[in-house]
Amino acid sequence: MHEEICKLTIVKQHRQGKVRDIYDLGDTMLIVTSDRISAFDVVFPEPIPDKGKILNSISIHFFNTTQHIIPNHFITAKVSEYPVELQPYAAYLEGRSMLVKKTRVIPFECIVRGYISGSAWSEYSKTNTIGSMLIAEDMLESQRFSHPLFTPSTKVENGHDENISYREFLSRMDERLATYIKDKAIELYSHAHETLIKQDIIVADTKFEFGSIGNQLLLIDEVLTPDSSRFWALDEYEMGSSPKSYDKQYIRDYLTTIGWDKQPPAPHLPDEIISKTRDKYLAIHKIITGKEI
Repeated sequence: MHEEICKLTIVKQHRQGKVRDIYDLGDTMLIVTSDRISAFDVVFPEPIPDKGKILNSISIHFFNTTQHIIPNHFITAKVSEYPVELQPYAAYLEGRSMLVKKTRVIPFECIVRGYISGSAWSEYSKTNTIGSMLIAEDMLESQRFSHPLFTPSTKVENGHDENISYREFLSRMDERLATYIKDKAIELYSHAHETLIKQDIIVADTKFEFGSIGNQLLLIDEVLTPDSSRFWALDEYEMGSSPKSYDKQYIRDYLTTIGWDKQPPAPHLPDEIISKTRDKYLAIHKIITGKEI
């Protein structure tokens, strides 16, 4: 697999993200989702087997089922429809890649939180704020907000993303566009929450990314995957604790227990952590898509 992707980098302009490898094809782009895993913005030496295929499949599912909310950049995941020069790499690309429209990326991660957890809980516990917004009510860990919160962050290729206030988000672009992005992100989150709660899964929070072609805003990158979202089992949800999750919070929790300082280099992941993470990703994939990998 590594050899195949190395060959592909020779024939196409290539950019490697924490998890995704992106190839510029002119008017379109090829996104290849690897099995790499990152936490706290650091990539780990061990992959999670089949993770790339799981993320790719879930994103495609939501690209196909949220077009009534906002258009997206997805074109096809059928390798037979890719440009002819990519066909020699079909075996590697199958299941873990997609052809997408090239957009002008809006350099922010658009995080929507329906419940207080993770970094939001940490901030609130210290300052009674979330994303620099004062939270008037007294809240318990994992409690649901009366309305979903939009808490953006900057998007960086290397290093840690930086949480910013909504006011700062507004100041960095046209205010009408910023408001539209916020509204669409919340609408996407609410749709996912309403859909998955019927399958006994809570979407606690998630992040979206957007790009533009001309004056049209599009949903891009990944959508509602266990890398970009916090999924909880409804039957184990209880305020005041951290519910059982189907996402990489399992790895974050492990890293907290070993006292890692969240700075490179990343520690090695034990086989048990890798195996259980894979199981959680496979489980949420089956719940969301109804399919096996």
